[in-house]
Amino acid sequence: MTLIHLYKELQPADTFDIRLPHALSTMERQLVTLFYQPLTGAEPISLYLTLWAEAEQMPKQQMNHYYLMNVLGLPIGKVFEARIALEAIGLLRTWKKEEAEQRSFLYELMRPLDADSFMKDPLLSMFLFSKIGEQAYRKLRQRFIQPVRGTAYKDVSRAFMDVFKPVNTNIPTDLQGGIDSKENAQKVYPFYFEQFDFELLQAGLSDQLVPANLLTLEVRETIAKLAFLYHLTALDMQKVVILALDDELGISQERLRKAAADFYKLTVSKEPPKLAKVYAPPVEEDAVQKTKDQELQHYLESTPPVQVLRDINNGKEPLQTSVQLAESLIVQHGMPVGVVNALLEYVMLSTDMKLPKKYVETIADHWVRKNIKTAKEAMELARQEHDKYTTWKNKPQVPAKNNNQYVKGRADNQRKEKVPEWFYKRNEQPDESASSSTMDFEKERQKILAMLGKSDK
Repeated sequence: MTLIHLYKELQPADTFDIRLPHALSTMERQLVTLFYQPLTGAEPISLYLTLWAEAEQMPKQQMNHYYLMNVLGLPIGKVFEARIALEAIGLLRTWKKEEAEQRSFLYELMRPLDADSFMKDPLLSMFLFSKIGEQAYRKLRQRFIQPVRGTAYKDVSRAFMDVFKPVNTNIPTDLQGGIDSKENAQKVYPFYFEQFDFELLQAGLSDQLVPANLLTLEVRETIAKLAFLYHLTALDMQKVVILALDDELGISQERLRKAAADFYKLTVSKEPPKLAKVYAPPVEEDAVQKTKDQELQHYLESTPPVQVLRDINNGKEPLQTSVQLAESLIVQHGMPVGVVNALLEYVMLSTDMKLPKKYVETIADHWVRKNIKTAKEAMELARQEHDKYTTWKNKPQVPAKNNNQYVKGRADNQRKEKVPEWFYKRNEQPDESASSSTMDFEKERQKILAMLGKSDK
C-alpha cells in the first residue's frame, strides 16, 4: 500500500464542523463501547464520543484539530488514524472542503448498528468474535439479543410494497430524495461488493436451481462479504450458495453464513479466519530513513504543545500560564502547531527551562513576519538567527512605537562573548566561557530526541 503523506490528509490547523443528524441514546453508547471498541481500540471510540459530546452543545462553533489533539492527548497522526477507523466501521462519514490555503472538514456521526444486525453481519460479527473470544461473545448475545419466545412463531410482517402502491403526484425531481440521495443513504458500513465477480458466480448456477431473483441486494452483499472474509473465489461461492438453499429453494443470509463457515472448515482450515489492518500509518518521508532532525520535526509537527512542554520538562506537568501562552500563539495569532512547538523547544532549552513571555512573543513576531509555516523552517531559522536571539534575550530592546518596552537589565549580567554556532559544531564540547545559567542547548535537544520513541506513540 502506498504510504500517505500526512500533511496532505490532515493538519492541526484544519477546521471542522460536526453533524449529528439524530440523537444518540444510552443504549447506543453501550453498543459503541461493547461492540465497536474491541474492533478499533480505545482511541477511535474516544474520538467518536468526543465528537458526540461537542455536537450536542449549543451554540455550535467551528473548531480546529489542535483542539482534538489536546482533548484526546494524541498527536495529529493518531487523530487521523482514529478518524479513518471510525469511517471503516460505519460510525463516521467525512466530507472535505478546500478553499485557497484553508482546508475544512465536516464530520457526520452515524448511528451504530443494533445488536441483532451487528451479530448477523458476517464481517463485523467474526471480527468481534476473533477479538473477544467465544465466552465473551456469548455473553454479549445473551445480554443484547432477546430471542422470540417459542419456536412456532414465524415472521409474517408485511413489507412496504405489500401495503402501499406508488401514485403519480408530479413531485419535482429535485425534491424526490434530493440530488445526492444516493450519497446520503446510510450504509451499514462501507463495503464495495461490486469487487466480487457475480457474473462468474451466476454463470455456474442453473436458473432452475437458483433463479436470478433470489440474488437480492442483501443476499449479494452477504455473498461478497463472506467471500472476502473466508477468501473464497466466485467458483467457491457457487458451492456455498447451493449448500445454502433450503427445502423450498430459498436463500437466507443465515444459511449463507453457515454454509460458508462449513465450506471453509472442510476445505481450508478449522480455525476461524481473522481480520487484520492493511492501513499503513501516514508518514512524512517515503521509504527514507529519518535523520534525527527529521524525527524531531515530525514530533514537533504532530504533538500537542502541552505534551511537548511536558516532555521537555522530564514528564512534569507544565504551568497553566505556559499552556495558555502556547494556545494564544495558535488560536489568537494563527501560528501552526509545529512552529509553536519549535518555538517552545528553542526558548526553553536556551533559557535554562524558562519561558519568558515577552521573549517568546518577540521571536514569534519575527517568525510570523518571516511567514514561517513548518517546524523545519522554524528550526532552520532559529539556527541561523541564534546569535541575534541570544542578543535579544540578554540585552534591552530598542523601544518601538506601540510595542511594550523590555525592562533594561543590568550591564554586568549581559553576555558579551559570541555564542558558538552550535548548528555547525553540534558534536563539540560547549564553550566553557558561556554563562553557567544557560543550558547546553544541543545536549538538551539530544535528550528530547532520545525520548521521541516514547513521546511519539
